[in-house]
Amino acid sequence: MMKNAVVVVVLAGSAALPVVAAAACRTAGGEVAPAPAQADSLQTGIALFQQGEYARAEAALREASGPDAGAYLAASLAKQKKYAEAEAPAKAVLEANPTHEVAVAALGESLVGQHKFDEAIDKMSDVVKKKPDFAYSYFWRGQAYYGKKKADRMVADFQTFLKLAPKAPEAPIVRQLLSSLG
Repeated sequence: MMKNAVVVVVLAGSAALPVVAAAACRTAGGEVAPAPAQADSLQTGIALFQQGEYARAEAALREASGPDAGAYLAASLAKQKKYAEAEAPAKAVLEANPTHEVAVAALGESLVGQHKFDEAIDKMSDVVKKKPDFAYSYFWRGQAYYGKKKADRMVADFQTFLKLAPKAPEAPIVRQLLSSLG
């Protein structure tokens, strides 16, 4: 029995996941509870990712399995600028679920980070065809167009990104870039 366990609800896609804060998990006798199981590693990894603790998220997610673990692992690696390492787990998740939002964003970031602009454009365009309301497919395709110096296409994708995700963390920078273009 856990006493004084802290449960945090994090949003991952459209599902709320309960996350038990391991440091606060104590048995009735006051001992620290055993190390988290694989499912707990997934939940802990997602929570750490969402808190910006990418290296710690990576460590937890390496202990988990399944598509969400692979997607968040890829995203954690990409956020640490380990772009080449992030590409494989993102692609593996997308083979089974071509519109997994976390994996799509991780793949976009990893490809753009590696300057694989043509591949990023192709992959993000495939997602746009299947899921035209996913903002980050436009964001990363816009980044790839920026890398290829195709300003007109970049502008169109960034405008769509802003329409779909006006409050995204990247939105102010995208707005500033678009306004600087006149």
